[in-house]
Amino acid sequence: MRLSCLQENLSRGLSVVGRAVATRTTLPITQNVLVSTDQSRLKLAATNTEIAITTWIGAQVEEEGSITIPARLFTELVNSLPAERIDMASSESPTSLSINCARFNANINGIDADEFPPIPTVETGVAGKIEPKVLGDAIRHVAFAAATEDSRPVLTGIKVEIEGDGFKFAAADGYRLAVYNGSLVEPLSEDTSFIVPARALQEVNRLIGGQEQPIEFTVTPSKSAALFRLDNVEVVTQLLQGTFPNYSQLIPQSHDTRALVRLDEFFRAARSASIFARDGSGVIRIIVAGGAEGTPGKLSIASKAEELGDNEGDVDAQVEGEEAKIAFNAKYLADVLEVLEESEVALETTTPSSPGVIRPVGTDRYVHVVMPMFVQW
Repeated sequence: MRLSCLQENLSRGLSVVGRAVATRTTLPITQNVLVSTDQSRLKLAATNTEIAITTWIGAQVEEEGSITIPARLFTELVNSLPAERIDMASSESPTSLSINCARFNANINGIDADEFPPIPTVETGVAGKIEPKVLGDAIRHVAFAAATEDSRPVLTGIKVEIEGDGFKFAAADGYRLAVYNGSLVEPLSEDTSFIVPARALQEVNRLIGGQEQPIEFTVTPSKSAALFRLDNVEVVTQLLQGTFPNYSQLIPQSHDTRALVRLDEFFRAARSASIFARDGSGVIRIIVAGGAEGTPGKLSIASKAEELGDNEGDVDAQVEGEEAKIAFNAKYLADVLEVLEESEVALETTTPSSPGVIRPVGTDRYVHVVMPMFVQW
């Protein structure tokens, strides 16, 4: 293999695939990046066997070929080089890659490309298109609610349900549930549902960037893998197998108290309370009280740390129903308020021991359910 490309393009390409490089693994070659030529372009690929990311960058190819080299070393070297042309050439004995840029020369020992795990191909199956902003918003609103521990692997994923041109993303970790509704560019040929690892979708979201064209996705007929195709980048991920909880049953269908509050004021008060909550079991207490005739109601948001002190903030609210009390984990409350964009949100409660529901006002695209914490009032 012999080719040349620009340092900035190679650096950008390595940053794209770098997130799929394995960190701790029993298969050392997955800590390498596959460098190869593909139709007069340079192709970079990395996989940790669960997710694979491939990208293509412009290059002047003199001789076809391929090699795998340590990803971390290669990336650090390329990032240290000046923003000029890089010439690369591979040799077979020993298996190595020579890199020349300006007055810098380096040789990196590699492994034959034939030993690199094959990147799964997803050529047939249910296929559709989704606008980048729609997909990005959906991922951002639900991915943080997925579990991070593998005790129940299915909860580390996002349940995707597609009917016609509408879709639902849902994530839950046993303490909270996030559900987002959106639309595809056009209806699918058949309805489908599958579970994508949250981490894989977060990587897709990271790559969306300045994408303008709709993102194409394909799910294999066996629902074992999915492909997301962006500009010059492809992400292939294994899908999770198992039964996702029936989340629609977890969303309360009624409430005794509903408070409408400005998002920025609610978030500020919650953030202040979380400072003390860190040393007080992470608990934030919320009291919803209606106002007297002609005056607004309020949310009192408080936290307490036995050895440090306490904090309380009041936020004006339009309150419907009875006075209510509920306590939340500070992080869970901050997580949902941070992703909302609407100017006003609704907090719906029933009893201190029933789930609380947070919805943006003016849209029915999103609902977030948080389990309460049990405290002495």
